[in-house]
Amino acid sequence: MTKTIKRGGAPPKRPTQRRKQAVKKVSRLDRMIGALPVSEAMLRRIATWTITGAGGVVALVVASWIGVPGMIGNAIAEGAGRAGFRVEQIEVTGLKRMDRMSVYAVALDQQSRAMPLVDLDAVREKLLRYGWIADAHVSRRLPDTLLVDIVERTPAAVWQDSGRLTLIDASGVLLEPVDPAAIPDLPLVIGPGADRQEAAYQTLLAAAPALKPRVKAATWIGNRRWDLTFESGETLALPEDGAPAALLKFAEMDGARPLLGRGWIRFDMRDPSKLVARKPGASMAHAVPDEETSTAPSMTAESGQAGGEG
Repeated sequence: MTKTIKRGGAPPKRPTQRRKQAVKKVSRLDRMIGALPVSEAMLRRIATWTITGAGGVVALVVASWIGVPGMIGNAIAEGAGRAGFRVEQIEVTGLKRMDRMSVYAVALDQQSRAMPLVDLDAVREKLLRYGWIADAHVSRRLPDTLLVDIVERTPAAVWQDSGRLTLIDASGVLLEPVDPAAIPDLPLVIGPGADRQEAAYQTLLAAAPALKPRVKAATWIGNRRWDLTFESGETLALPEDGAPAALLKFAEMDGARPLLGRGWIRFDMRDPSKLVARKPGASMAHAVPDEETSTAPSMTAESGQAGGEG
């Protein structure tokens, strides 16, 4: 059998080479999303809820600015709360001595914990009612945290009145009661109104810094002048007017010829022309001039009580 060969026909087709397709690169973020135990559709829903919640917060702020009725604003805020914008945590900074639980109690005392409805100014005002707190800053950190930064007062003295001891700061603000068995190492001011004189008392002590560490207590007499009690047991009666100058003069005299720790009971400088001193067993009075300056008051020792109180 013969095979017929057609001439002039089309040459046989060669196999077509396939083009190489570029391999799609997968980013690290895509790999992380793929590893999550939720679908991509669910992630989209979560993102939508987050945006909706944030939009609710912004909408509430705008509503308050333009005067939208409160019922509508509250509804938006509560919706934001249900979307996750709700107070769940409180971070407090700045506390050193004050009870932290007191701050938590104020911050959580809200009609609603929906974050947009928390009145930051009201929280701050309540905190400022505590003696320890000199200032406070309250802010939000979305979605669920209140930030409270406290500025505490610094204790300056212990005030004793009618047998009660109270810690006070340099301006006389009452901080907290003091246990008589655990009195802190601070100046003691005694008497009605002495707490309101704390700033003036600090100015008085600053006039004679060499004596300041030797003063144990100060009694506010007649709501007009101070009696100082020293660690060595003596009492110094200061005048109503010119007390800082009188205390400085006493310090100069004590520096020239030591007076404290020499057995004296009481010094009286209410008369600016002389220093009256009382010592147990003294039978006669005598004047001792200051050796440092001729204008200094003289010193008189006596066996009786030096003048009356007042």
